[in-house]
Amino acid sequence: MRDLEMRHVAQPVEFRAASDDDGSPGTLEGYAIVFGKYSQNLGGFVEQVDPAAVRKSLADNVPVVARYNHDDNFLLGTTEAGTLTLTADEVGVRYRVDLPNTSAGRDTAALAKRGDLRYSSFAFHTVDDDWGVTERGFPLRTLTDIQLVDVAPVVSPAYRDSSVGLRSLAAAVHMDVDAVREAPVDEIRSRLNGEEVSGVEERSEDEQVEAGQGETHLAAALLKRAEFEMNHPKINP
Repeated sequence: MRDLEMRHVAQPVEFRAASDDDGSPGTLEGYAIVFGKYSQNLGGFVEQVDPAAVRKSLADNVPVVARYNHDDNFLLGTTEAGTLTLTADEVGVRYRVDLPNTSAGRDTAALAKRGDLRYSSFAFHTVDDDWGVTERGFPLRTLTDIQLVDVAPVVSPAYRDSSVGLRSLAAAVHMDVDAVREAPVDEIRSRLNGEEVSGVEERSEDEQVEAGQGETHLAAALLKRAEFEMNHPKINP
């Protein structure tokens, strides 16, 4: 099983105040995962979640926690205690957490009630994934089997580390991670499609050499121009 990964979802977070005096500030609901929707650029690829990706994790009742901003100090609920429930529908995986009557629970309720919590996030381990390209030829990772670890309301959809995804892409195209970071999108696309890439690599190297020469020539020209202006200052009439 691979390292922990995190992703965010720009979906509304709904807050419902408690209707009875059970001590809870209320409930929080939202979609932690949306199926079949492309992510933002994760550093050379985009990602989507297959509807079947969470099937085993949910069926096996793998323990999942809800933590505000994925912070251990702000535990909101757990599936083991029944204070967090997860359901999958045609849209994605929806969570519902009964907020605790703690400082973390009350603070989260206050922020949600004011509308400050606009995003949800999920943490997971990838069991299996698949690689292809989008309609526009951009590298596409499809998560086909994941183990959920954490769902969370978050303040900001901060960019999450995608090094695990890059390592998976590197393995899929038989390159090392640094080479994947530097490779043109055309080369990655060709490798994912099983096409010949030797010509792409040669052209890429030639282009890099030409680009380097061009930059060198430009720098030399600018330096000569600067030296000329220093030796021949402009005199205003």
